[in-house]
Amino acid sequence: MKILVVEDDLAMSNAIAEALTQDGYEVSSESNGSDAEWLASQDIHDLILLDIMLPGQDGLTLTRHLRNLGVDTPIILVTARDAVSDRVAGLDVGADDYLIKPFALTELLARVRALLRRRQPGVYTSGLEYKGLSLDPKTRTAQFHDQLLNLTGKEYDLLEFFLANPERILTREQIFERVWGFDSEAGDTVVDVYVHYLRRKLSAVGCEEAIRTQRGVGFILV
Repeated sequence: MKILVVEDDLAMSNAIAEALTQDGYEVSSESNGSDAEWLASQDIHDLILLDIMLPGQDGLTLTRHLRNLGVDTPIILVTARDAVSDRVAGLDVGADDYLIKPFALTELLARVRALLRRRQPGVYTSGLEYKGLSLDPKTRTAQFHDQLLNLTGKEYDLLEFFLANPERILTREQIFERVWGFDSEAGDTVVDVYVHYLRRKLSAVGCEEAIRTQRGVGFILV
């Protein structure tokens, strides 16, 4: 699970990132609201932790822009403001939760887990499933009906992203950033190579033509 932390206080950002990493999440960080908008709009994160008072663009404006773009990633706003009107304003622009500074990191982690459970309950219980394809996140195994797929780590991550977004076109850029990450030194053809690997393994268990190419755009799980 990937979380984007947008916080301009470096010490606070580092403390949050460390706590989330220790809890098993993969963390990306930004300190400027305007820079964070592009990263958040790629729709590759499972949750966004967003400070309200930011340089470039404040958190309320950024939340509104993301919702207008159709990005429905869960957002937790973080702020030192504790007035009811401020909390209402945050929720009205599309935030899912609100956390007031100072806060305990244990509370932050609990709110993150609760929000992710509400938005994607299958990830934490029986896993992801779509038309006979299923994943068990606890064992990182995949099956087509009762046949086990022998997947590498990246193949599993790739299938997980497809299963979390069935019947939705995923661009090569979204897939690369989600599965390999921005800092990866992998070449720009790695997505096509691994989609080929995954298709071959799916076909071997009778799950053929599950991943279709959208020419010039990306791929879709049908």
